[in-house]
Amino acid sequence: MSSGLGSRQNPYRFWETFLSVSVVAVCLVLAWEGLIRWGNIHPILLPPPSQVLQTAWENRERLFQGSLMTGWAALVGLCLSVTIGLIIGILFSQFRALRIGFFPYVMFLQTVPIIGIAPLLVTWSGYQFRTVVYVVVIISLFPVINSVTAGLMATDSAGLDLFRLYGAGRIKTLLKLRLPAAVPAILVGVRTSGGLAVIGAIVGDFFIGFGGSHDGLGTLMLSWLNQQHTASLIAAMFASAAVGLAIYGLIHLVSLLLLRRWIRV
Repeated sequence: MSSGLGSRQNPYRFWETFLSVSVVAVCLVLAWEGLIRWGNIHPILLPPPSQVLQTAWENRERLFQGSLMTGWAALVGLCLSVTIGLIIGILFSQFRALRIGFFPYVMFLQTVPIIGIAPLLVTWSGYQFRTVVYVVVIISLFPVINSVTAGLMATDSAGLDLFRLYGAGRIKTLLKLRLPAAVPAILVGVRTSGGLAVIGAIVGDFFIGFGGSHDGLGTLMLSWLNQQHTASLIAAMFASAAVGLAIYGLIHLVSLLLLRRWIRV
């Protein structure tokens, strides 16, 4: 009965969220337009929303193609990060010596500036699409490893005792108890990595865009920045935000499918 009620409430939650977001967006656009009109701000510094919209329409094909390139690089890199992160996180949770010895080096991925690594990747891999994917993997891998390791190690002790009582081995305990219990924590890390993946793809575009055939949003941003086309630059920024929202929505959909036993959707 309760799940049926939750299902009936779901459309109302959607429209409530949609209305709230729309009202905030309209207010921000009106405030932006008013700031330009009454603040005497030059369009090179901050163009009005109408000019950004017009520019986005004029460059719609380039923005669309750039969004596809950047989104595809982010998605491929994110999938690799999740796969690699799951493997490393499982190994860290099962073998204490590996966790103690290698976890500080995994943290290196989170602490070293990606701006410093990207030129090296270009030198080693060339001006190729795969180089952008490598940048995405490096910048989005740590949250997955961290969430997988923490989630697998936070398994309820009572459940572990029950599995030991029935003589379950390490692999069966991992597959039947630890992994299912760690799914919510893992998805938190994947959501974090989803946002970082888009950032990594744009950073990768900055370095390889002009040297190869890859023409993602980062390449367009850098080109329009050099030409001082502020309206086009802002349009590309909104396009990158749309790519990030699309990836986050995909992750959220997967989360709902995996967590439907635990949460009311």
